[in-house]
Amino acid sequence: MPGITAPRVVILGGGFGGLSAAQSLANAPVSVTLIDRRNHHVFTPLLYQVATAGLSPGDIASPIRWILRHQANVSVQLANVVRVDVARQTVVLEDPAGGPAAVTDEVPYDYLIVATGATHAYFGHDDWATFAPGLKSIEDATELRRRILLAFESAEYEGNEEARRAALTFGIVGGGPTGVELAGAIMEIAGHTIPRDYRHIDTRTTRVILFEGGPRLLPTFPPALSDRARRDLERLGVEVRVNAIVTDVTAHGVSIGGDFIAVGNVFWAAGVKASPLGTSLRVPLDRAGRAIVGADLTIPGHPEVFVAGDMAAATSADTGRPVPGVAQGGIQMGHFAGRTIAREVEGGSSATDRAPFVYRDKGSLAVIGKAKAVAQIGRLEVGGFLAWLLWGGIHIAFLIGFRHRLQVLLSWFWNWMLNARDARLITGEAHLRIEAPRALGFDADRTPPSSERHVA
Repeated sequence: MPGITAPRVVILGGGFGGLSAAQSLANAPVSVTLIDRRNHHVFTPLLYQVATAGLSPGDIASPIRWILRHQANVSVQLANVVRVDVARQTVVLEDPAGGPAAVTDEVPYDYLIVATGATHAYFGHDDWATFAPGLKSIEDATELRRRILLAFESAEYEGNEEARRAALTFGIVGGGPTGVELAGAIMEIAGHTIPRDYRHIDTRTTRVILFEGGPRLLPTFPPALSDRARRDLERLGVEVRVNAIVTDVTAHGVSIGGDFIAVGNVFWAAGVKASPLGTSLRVPLDRAGRAIVGADLTIPGHPEVFVAGDMAAATSADTGRPVPGVAQGGIQMGHFAGRTIAREVEGGSSATDRAPFVYRDKGSLAVIGKAKAVAQIGRLEVGGFLAWLLWGGIHIAFLIGFRHRLQVLLSWFWNWMLNARDARLITGEAHLRIEAPRALGFDADRTPPSSERHVA
């Protein structure tokens, strides 16, 4: 009917949940605005491969506008969301020009889907973040890659044997999939990719220590697969320490109870907390800061506000179990929210008769190294080469765009054949941490006296 405007659906976040919701509304008679503070969607399960130089950032990230370019009812807005005003049904945005004004824009909505994801959780020790960065974004991945590669450069210049050993020691906190994958990849770099690149150190002496606070690695996997993953890591040379609760992290290492371990680089993979935007919804939050949602993924008293992905503390209606914070959970919740809205605006249902959300667990996978992985899909529990093939095939299938699938497949084949990791680029400032610099083909008198050498 002329004069009637389409219902306005605002989606916050261009991750798995937000993108899935937008795509589920492709044929619905609605106007969709997707807001994200970055212009790209990241395939986060492969972030560790960027961090360990196996892939480049562009291999796993795509511009959100490009992904949704054929969807006429969607507009994409690059902005930072300050808060949600659920009483006025508006989303408040930061000054787009980056000026001193706190707020300059508001976006009204008829339906809202909040899918702004999660960040690192340091369990009350946020000061550890400087010494133990996590892995949630492209920026995080390139920072980890920078630190990993600079560790070998620092060891090459280091004249103090104790300091050299510390530089070649990596500590990873958290024995979930991210921690396991990082540990295995770093050992493969040191043992197979770069030994011939350095003249004054043996990178095969690199030490990787994986700290897990619980009794076993990969606690969401069946115990047999957890044991298999531990054995495979230890065969690669990774030191696995379970029941190891980190009590302090400094620039020089980690403390496990009263024991201090000298570690040149610490990486955090131990926990997450939801985006702080959840506090503006003014609803109960769980310990991780996630909004506690109802059976239809909406917040209490506001059937027009859906929460999806890592922002939602949701349970599956068929089992009553919490929905895990993994990519497939975000995709399914986003799809559910989008399809629920589509049915209602098309007149097929109302908020009072919504079906509850049911999570379908499609399995869990984690890669340990070359031809080494563990997979649990339904009743199938498998490790080794077959699990590695399953892991690779599933990740290739879920990448967005044919070019990305082909490029990643070719990169993996190249890496498999030659043990190559060609994305070994140190980006940003290159500062070497050296206690006793030694001359390597240059005048020792010109060696900087400080403990940090800048490489231009």
